[in-house]
Amino acid sequence: MDESATKVSSKLSDSKRRKAEDQIEKHRKPIEYDTTEYPVEVLITKIDQNEPWKADWYIPNYQRQFIWHEGLQSKFVESVILNIPIPFMFLAQMPDGRFEIVDGSQRIRTLQAFCENELVLEKLGKLTDLEGFRFCDLTEAEQRKFKSRTLRIIRLSEKADESIRQDLFNRVNTCGAVLVEPESRRGSFDGKYYDFVKECSQNEQFLVLCPFSEKRKKRWEPEEYVLRFLCYKDRYLEFKHDVRGFLDGYVVERNEKFNEKSVARDRREFQQMLEFASKYLPFGFKRSESAKTSARVRFEALSVGIILALREEPKLVPSDLDWIESAKFEDMITSDASNSAKRLQSRIEFVRDKLLA
Repeated sequence: MDESATKVSSKLSDSKRRKAEDQIEKHRKPIEYDTTEYPVEVLITKIDQNEPWKADWYIPNYQRQFIWHEGLQSKFVESVILNIPIPFMFLAQMPDGRFEIVDGSQRIRTLQAFCENELVLEKLGKLTDLEGFRFCDLTEAEQRKFKSRTLRIIRLSEKADESIRQDLFNRVNTCGAVLVEPESRRGSFDGKYYDFVKECSQNEQFLVLCPFSEKRKKRWEPEEYVLRFLCYKDRYLEFKHDVRGFLDGYVVERNEKFNEKSVARDRREFQQMLEFASKYLPFGFKRSESAKTSARVRFEALSVGIILALREEPKLVPSDLDWIESAKFEDMITSDASNSAKRLQSRIEFVRDKLLA
């Protein structure tokens, strides 16, 4: 192809482009830095939460409190044990020689909590046999390996003033697309059962009843909806509070104990649920005819409630569907407590009971 044919000329004036270039130069600040690695054993000695003014590293005021819950802390510790690459942490040297932690305090504090036996591992993705373990419960060999793991650090020179450090913190913590649950699950839990989940998520009837934008499809949202149906229809009474951990554990188990007979049952019930929804729900799983998508909580309540009702009455013909538009049902699927065990059970059984009434 002729190179000149693909060249695109700017339609902006030279003065506008020069003005933009001047602004870039004005705000582009040269930042001196180096990169290094520290073993966990060294990292956990660098901050002192009781006497922070005495420590080599400290957490500035603009940083968050220690907000990682135990499930998230456990997942991070699991990543370190598995030697999975951890994103860079950022430090900035101060005039007194100490280092301000620009980004990484949650990780360092998690490592401290674990090595000091304050963290009990839970809801792990792969190392499920370690659930309930503290650091002291590991073998001595694994303790040594954990403490010798190294994490990468970018150290900014003392020329990075407070505005630069705070701006960096904000950008690190807000820029970029967060890896959503179905994306993470695809990368970690592929197997025969998850292949079945993918297959169901491409079902044409499902995508008509429960439409997704192209953006949501690219982030594998249809797989998340299907997985919620498959998991909750049999185990919603076992759910406690962590949706991601609950679904992840379900996928791991079904992959490891893959059973063609069970999958055939899942496929049959998935199709039965879709046929019922297609026949009786006026807008499918959408809230209205003009809606372009359906909320996760709405889908899970309706889909799981439908299949539970069909198990009791396979030839069910609902006598009344006005409750779908009721304020009570709307409250059940929009509450901030939508992921509580009690509310999950209530909304699913509400749908089941209304259909059977």
